Amino acid sequence: MPQSIEKQPSCNDPIEPAALTVKQAVEEITGRITALDQYHQINLRQSHRRILFEDICSPFNVPGHDNSAIDGYALASRDLPAEGNKTFQIVGSAFAGKPFQGIIGADQCVRIMTGAIVPDQADAIVIQEDVNRLDDQTIELGSGHRQHQNIRFSGEDIRQGKVVLPRGHRIKAADLGVLASLGINEVKVVRKPRVSFFSTGDELKSIGQPLQKGEIYDSNRYSLFGLLSDCDVDLIDMGVVRDDPDSLRQTLLSAASNSDVVLTSGGVSVGEADYIKGILRQIGQMEFWKILMKPGRPLTFGQIDKALFFGLPGNPVAVMVTFYQFVLPAINALKGLAPQPLIQMQAICNSPIRKNPGRKEFQRAIARNNDQGELQVELTGRQGSGILTSMSAANCFIVLDEQSGSIEVGDRVNIELFESY
Repeated sequence: MPQSIEKQPSCNDPIEPAALTVKQAVEEITGRITALDQYHQINLRQSHRRILFEDICSPFNVPGHDNSAIDGYALASRDLPAEGNKTFQIVGSAFAGKPFQGIIGADQCVRIMTGAIVPDQADAIVIQEDVNRLDDQTIELGSGHRQHQNIRFSGEDIRQGKVVLPRGHRIKAADLGVLASLGINEVKVVRKPRVSFFSTGDELKSIGQPLQKGEIYDSNRYSLFGLLSDCDVDLIDMGVVRDDPDSLRQTLLSAASNSDVVLTSGGVSVGEADYIKGILRQIGQMEFWKILMKPGRPLTFGQIDKALFFGLPGNPVAVMVTFYQFVLPAINALKGLAPQPLIQMQAICNSPIRKNPGRKEFQRAIARNNDQGELQVELTGRQGSGILTSMSAANCFIVLDEQSGSIEVGDRVNIELFESY
């Protein structure tokens, strides 16, 4: 009678008691990271999407003067009619950049344009559409107007000395305009993290080399190049490293000496040629985690000297999923960005999805609005972790939590749009 073999834990198990949730793994990683404390002072135009190293405070009020919000007529509110109509004499004009230089007397007004400084004697502006122009020097207006109407007051947007943009803020297009309006031409930004990355495996070939039987082209490095380029980091591509302990050790030590983060893909499982874990134990600190997620169950995280290390799985889709969930939050933490959960929204699912409770799944999908404006989502096709086209065709993940079971057509599901990263 054949003896039964005790089954070992594997990636086919829906639940593993010792495994971490995605949330727990992210908290473990980001909790060990200290933000970079070095900066570059750069020109404003170069600062788009960079992270501020220090608070930016306003050197003056914005607006700098009380000014008109509309084209109209500036006058003293004490002269406004309580009822009926009243005439006013026009004694001059005020334009943006060319203020009125005279004095407004009783029952007098100044023709004023949007953005022009409000004359000293005026505290109300009547829009030109509410005025009858009797002749070149006289207007007539009715009741219903009030003090301070249509005036933009000095400092109502930004007060002098106020923190306009805080340290750790990622500079957006609108921020460039704000900083320019304050006359700021240079800013201090956090130094870009330096990230070295390479692939491991004797079966991998670089593009342009002929393939022998059993060999494949290295796609993971190109996917990582694209992902890292979107992160605004300094990249060091170290190519493909063969499955040789001495070569891997030297490459890891070289990468760590020049980088804040080292990324590898492949070689972190339990195969006979998976050397990364053993080498890390010798030259650095290592955590090997099993994550309750699909794809991307194995993840190696640690440190070599001062560099963070991520050993990502070898399967192409798993590389991208684990990058989004773990590497990206780590890079953001290095930049000094506050932890922020990924933006999720709900959509109507148009694809049936089979799932057992236990692991968090990231299904590749396409989200679009239907004719009624409802957000709908459907799978890109087969969802194997080696099917890279499932990511190429997708614009989002369908995110099914650990407790979730199967999904039927018409169910609402959570999605994460790639653009939200």
